[in-house]
Amino acid sequence: MEFFTLENKNGMKLKLTNFGGIVSEIHVPDRDGTLADVTLGFETVEEYQDHNDAYFGAIIGRFGNRIGDCSFCLDGTYVSGLHANDGKNHLHGGKRGFDKVVWDAEEISGDGFTGVKLSYLSKDGEEGYPGNLQATVIYKLTDANEWVIEYEATADKTTVYNPTNHAYFNLAGHAGPSPLDHELQINSEFYTATDDGGIPTGAIVPVAGCGMDFRQAKAIGQDVDEAGVVSSRGGFDHNWVIDKRPDEFALAATAWDPKSGREMKVYTTEPGVQFYSGNFLDGSLKGKGGTVYQKRSGFCLETQHFPNSPNIGHFPTTTLRPGEVFKSKTVYAFGVR
Repeated sequence: MEFFTLENKNGMKLKLTNFGGIVSEIHVPDRDGTLADVTLGFETVEEYQDHNDAYFGAIIGRFGNRIGDCSFCLDGTYVSGLHANDGKNHLHGGKRGFDKVVWDAEEISGDGFTGVKLSYLSKDGEEGYPGNLQATVIYKLTDANEWVIEYEATADKTTVYNPTNHAYFNLAGHAGPSPLDHELQINSEFYTATDDGGIPTGAIVPVAGCGMDFRQAKAIGQDVDEAGVVSSRGGFDHNWVIDKRPDEFALAATAWDPKSGREMKVYTTEPGVQFYSGNFLDGSLKGKGGTVYQKRSGFCLETQHFPNSPNIGHFPTTTLRPGEVFKSKTVYAFGVR
């Protein structure tokens, strides 16, 4: 296990480890050119091994977010036995998901970028999933101050696959004040309603007229408590349906810190984005520089197919069959205003 540090011509830096494909640092300039590390995390691999229940910066797989009752039906076959690590449900790939394995790593570079290619073979039956799945994830840092993530996978049996990245952001700096004052805009008119366990019910609900409406930029903290009451999730922890065509690479969300001027735009080919407001951080995790991560001290924008998709037929499919190649791309583009 080792760390890799990527740096572009503008001085922006991104640090990652091949344990869990975890991105541990992202140093981004503010409007005055001052760099700050804008992602929550730890300093050592050992800390990630022992204390990363929050999934800081990690690759999530095989299935991002939740699958209800740890089971689903696939081509008429009942698949059960997924690990129950979120009450009665399966979360983020299970007990030993992609966030807890060592990936093969290869440094790469090209015109205007430097990067790392990560590869991992998830064997048939791992965490209850069928098929040997060969997964690759490429991280690139471009000279345009973009963090690019490219996912690819193949499988030798029909299976399901829904990877994402679980980076927590605070554009004021990971040790800065709460990002509840950040403004967020999500390019979405609908979200997927959930039960009290965070499992989508199948209902796709308009955001209009409720606190889930981010069609116009507003402070993250404006309606966060309302969302917590409605969902019993302590705040925002929902999947928004991105307004775009299937497989179109499009803008999903924009976050902006008025004080520093740092802005982050999220583009993706994925149909959904999970906005999580860090509700379950509770001050028990001590991160980089001794920073104590309190409730809502970071937020996530996890691009994905919808949670619980294998159990809901009208959701975009997460089925991957032999001979098919799964491909997905997400870009976190940093700038200032």
